[in-house]
Amino acid sequence: MLITNLIHIVKREFENFNKLEGTVTAVIIFFILTNALVVRDNPFAVSASVFGILYTIMAGKGKVSCYIFGIIGAISYAYLSFKNALWGSFLLSAGYYVPMDVWGFFKWKKHLKKEKAEIIKTSLNLKERAVLVAVAVLGSGVSALVLAKFHDNNPIADGVITFLSILGMYLTVKRCIEQWIIWIIVNGTACVMWILLIIHGSKAYSTVIMWAVYLVLGFYFYSEWHKELGKTVDKD
Repeated sequence: MLITNLIHIVKREFENFNKLEGTVTAVIIFFILTNALVVRDNPFAVSASVFGILYTIMAGKGKVSCYIFGIIGAISYAYLSFKNALWGSFLLSAGYYVPMDVWGFFKWKKHLKKEKAEIIKTSLNLKERAVLVAVAVLGSGVSALVLAKFHDNNPIADGVITFLSILGMYLTVKRCIEQWIIWIIVNGTACVMWILLIIHGSKAYSTVIMWAVYLVLGFYFYSEWHKELGKTVDKD
């Protein structure tokens, strides 16, 4: 009975994946695992990458299960950040992502479409977007200054990533399309930051792959959400 229920849940979560999305997801996971074996990557980097990418894909598809993957990925990334003295990323993952993932799980369950297990998507108005931009710029600057005081390895990049990720996660839980714009900025910045860390000796190749995949997924899901919201407006 338990196995039957689990199979039903898995089928329901992947029911709206098209062949391309399913294939790309499988290829990405396979590539990360294969690369990790070849370069003998840090297991926490591999875990953070695999579960983080699964989180992003499932979040993009509007599936509540994304938060289960998110919790595992956040814990793994927190440990990796701690080992690399990225205090902003460590506090973000351990102190913010994990509790927000729990909150998001229950929040999303209240806003599912009746016809399928997928969330109802929303967007901010013009005034809310203006406030978002102002808060993002000011908060990122303050975060960078604070992290510099604590001898962060890369206070500017880590500060931008840390503060914008707080906004991005909040917008994710609120089901707003603007989250993807925030994540695109975060992912691009993080990709550059981890490349620089690898150049200086950090063994976290899967992490760079993870952020690069996040960046591509950010553009893809922004486009998909924009199409869906456009159809909703047309119906109204």
